[in-house]
Amino acid sequence: MRTSRGTRDPQDTRSPRNALIRNALVAAALIAGVLTGCSSDNGETPASAASKASDLIASATAKLSDIQGGFDVTGDVKAGSTKNEGGRAVAEITATNSSSSTADFTVQVNFRDSDGNLLDAVVVNIDDVPAGGTKSADARSNRDLSGTPVAEIARAVRH
Repeated sequence: MRTSRGTRDPQDTRSPRNALIRNALVAAALIAGVLTGCSSDNGETPASAASKASDLIASATAKLSDIQGGFDVTGDVKAGSTKNEGGRAVAEITATNSSSSTADFTVQVNFRDSDGNLLDAVVVNIDDVPAGGTKSADARSNRDLSGTPVAEIARAVRH
C-alpha cells in the first residue's frame, strides 16, 4: 500500500511475491478446471483427469498457506447462492475485513454438486477491502456445470 506521498507503507504485507503466488493459484485453478472436464487422446479417462485436478487443487490450497503475512480468515468470507450464467456457475463472494487496515483477500471457492462431489474450484481475489468494511467479487466456474452446484469457501487468506 502506498502512503499519500507515494512511498511504500512499511507495515503493508502485500508484496510482488504475494502477487506471483496469487497468479500461480489462479493458473492452477484454471488448469484444474480444464483437466476435470477433459479426456485426452492417450486414453486418459475423466476420472483420472479429475484426480489430477484434485491434486492441483490441493497444491493451490497449500500455496495459500505460503502467502507471507497472510492470516487464515475463512470465517470472514461468505459465499452467496449459486446462479447459472451462460452455463457457468457464479456465486457472489463477500469478504469482511476485521483488521484495522485495508487488506486483500485470496479465496479458494469450491463448487460441489448435491452429493458433495467436487465439480470445480476457482481462486478469487478481492483487493483493497477497507478496514472494518466488506467487499464482494464473483466466483465463476472454469467450465460449464450442470444443475445448481453449491459454492463453498474452502480457504481464505487476508494479506
